[in-house]
Amino acid sequence: MNFLQQPPRFLFFTGKGGVGKTSIACATAIELAQVGQRVLLVSTDPASNVGQVFGITIGNHITPVAAVPGLDALEIDPQAAAQAYRDRIVGPVRGLLPDDVVRGIEEQLSGACTTEIAAFDEFTGLLTDTALTQAYAHIIFDTAPTGHTIRMLQLPGAWSGFLEDGKGDASCLGPLAGLEKQRAQYKAAVDALADPDRTRLVLVARAQTSTLLEAARTHTELAAIGLSKQYLVVNGVFPAVEAAADPLAAAIVARERAALGRMPAELTRLPTDQIPLKAFNLVGLDALRHLLGDSAPISADDLAPEAPLVAPSLAALVDDIAANGHGLVMLMGKGGVGKTTLAAAVAVELARRGLPVHLSTSDPAAHLAETLHGTLEHLTVSRIDPQEVTAAYRAHVLATKGAALDAAGRAVLEEDLRSPCTEEIAVFQAFSRIIREAGKKFVVMDTAPTGHTLLLLDATGAYHRDIVRQMGSTGVHFTTPMMQLQDPKQTKVLLVTLAETTPVLEAANLQADLRRAGIEPWAWIINNSVAAASVSSPLLRQRARNERSEIEAVATCHARRYAVVPLLEDEPVGVDRLEQLVMNGVAA
Repeated sequence: MNFLQQPPRFLFFTGKGGVGKTSIACATAIELAQVGQRVLLVSTDPASNVGQVFGITIGNHITPVAAVPGLDALEIDPQAAAQAYRDRIVGPVRGLLPDDVVRGIEEQLSGACTTEIAAFDEFTGLLTDTALTQAYAHIIFDTAPTGHTIRMLQLPGAWSGFLEDGKGDASCLGPLAGLEKQRAQYKAAVDALADPDRTRLVLVARAQTSTLLEAARTHTELAAIGLSKQYLVVNGVFPAVEAAADPLAAAIVARERAALGRMPAELTRLPTDQIPLKAFNLVGLDALRHLLGDSAPISADDLAPEAPLVAPSLAALVDDIAANGHGLVMLMGKGGVGKTTLAAAVAVELARRGLPVHLSTSDPAAHLAETLHGTLEHLTVSRIDPQEVTAAYRAHVLATKGAALDAAGRAVLEEDLRSPCTEEIAVFQAFSRIIREAGKKFVVMDTAPTGHTLLLLDATGAYHRDIVRQMGSTGVHFTTPMMQLQDPKQTKVLLVTLAETTPVLEAANLQADLRRAGIEPWAWIINNSVAAASVSSPLLRQRARNERSEIEAVATCHARRYAVVPLLEDEPVGVDRLEQLVMNGVAA
């Protein structure tokens, strides 16, 4: 493996959820320990569990992995770190400020930015605490910080004063308010990250366009701030040998080759490794030891036939949606799970039934025109350009709140406006104009704002609170966009996931965020399921078997209702194939 050649002291693994960062980080730690190095493995990923992968309990303290001499592990709990961080900031003002002001501060500190910064606060201590780490030849981090967080930590100026003057927007500045005392520690940490002799960043992706685009974005963002020593690992590449007698396997191989052939140019210049897809779950030492090398072939004779999967189909969900005649349908979930395709499929099926439908997306990677391949009666399509609406929003904030700022203050505000929260708020404002149509037709929305952003809009956004304050005593009926999202009679939220551990966990976390915002997800959709498909490849048959526990977890623990959509040979492009996607589910 290229990324394991002459490894420096620090190795960071980063990538979209579900690409295999944790497994590769664990396998790397084992590989280095087996050649006699002392290794510390640190996880800061809220969606991963190193202890579960190793089959032991680790937690937030350095723990020896007994089965691997020389390997210790540490799990930084980002949620616990974030809570401690919030308590440190909010505690001194609780009881001194009005309750609604305290709640506003707590909400500003409730999102992903706070979690990431608090975790960064924890592991920068490891980067700079030589007394603690000098015994280790290598320290491996599962999940690297984003470029946005690192840039924020590099900025000059006093964040606390900036916030107290009311100049910042509600995104990442709030979480940064408590960091002023640790600036020297952060500078030392950022210097270590940017030193190629000490640090190597490993971008992890799949042979899929969406994850490769995300890796390219991360590469460019981190290289721009000095993290130049980067490697690319394409994980889970389907072995071509499996394609011989299985049409679905052959189709997967062809799709992956096409995605790799269209890889962004900036990635093609990086040292690259490909790790073949494994049939087994990557849990336990035996599995991890085989991840970076060859594994024994699977014999079809070793796999006893499974009973057909019985689960609700997407068509059954659409039946229930169509019964209302109109309404807002929002598809939410992490990148790469197929939201755009499923949104188009739901919209096409509703329009096919003669119902008026407006399909809209804000996904920069979505190409609805290509997905639909033509027009359909009763269906209109629009696309919100995230870059366009975000640029307009930033310009407005800079022209108003930024007008009287000095150069340092404006730099802080401009960086704050690069936060992912800013884009979500700007896109939501554009979505709000489309939402109004749902009273007379179906509005199907792809890529909705996260639960944290919805909470920020409700807690700190002037629109909802001002309307409630102005109209509440007039007796006039009114509905704000937030109220519409919270009303199950008007809005149905569909959470999209895959039948894999990390995507299911991420969808469950998103569901918890939405519930905090007063929005109850209506259904889950498990997309691209091998267990719901007809397969003969031994590898696919084993993976289908592995999926069943995740499908069971969704059905029994997470979802009030759900549907399973099979992985198809042909990509669902065009109206006819989108209709087949809806009707081709597994029958209840």
